[in-house]
Amino acid sequence: QVQLVESGGGLVQAGGSLRLSCVASGRTFSSYVMGWFRQAPGKEREFVAAIRWSGGSTSYEDSVKGRFTISRDNAKNTVYLQMNSLKPEDTAVYYCAARALPILTAAAERYDYWGQGTQVTVSS
Repeated sequence: QVQLVESGGGLVQAGGSLRLSCVASGRTFSSYVMGWFRQAPGKEREFVAAIRWSGGSTSYEDSVKGRFTISRDNAKNTVYLQMNSLKPEDTAVYYCAARALPILTAAAERYDYWGQGTQVTVSS
C-alpha cells in the first residue's frame, strides 16, 4: 500500500522560504511521477510541480517557475519542494501525489495516490 506523508509546512512572511518534504513508502517508485498540488480556500486544487522519479525530468506551473524547485532523494524515497520568494497568494494546503506511470502531467485526476496535505501560510 502506497503511503505519502508530507511535512514542512508552516507560517512564513512574504519573501521567505519553506521546504516541503514527502516521504513515499509501500512501492518501488522508480517508474513513478511525483507531483505537488495545492488548494486554497474556496478554490480548486491546482498543479504546482512534478518530477519523474527516474531521470529527474521536471514540470512547473507558470506562477512558481523560478521560485519553486522540485527534487527527489532516491535513497530516502523523499520528494522535496523548495519554495523561495513566497507570496501571500501561495497560501494553501499543499499535497504530494504519486502517479504510477513515468509521464509528467499536471492533471490531478491522473495521479493515483495522495498525501494528507500540509498547510502553508504566507503573511504579507
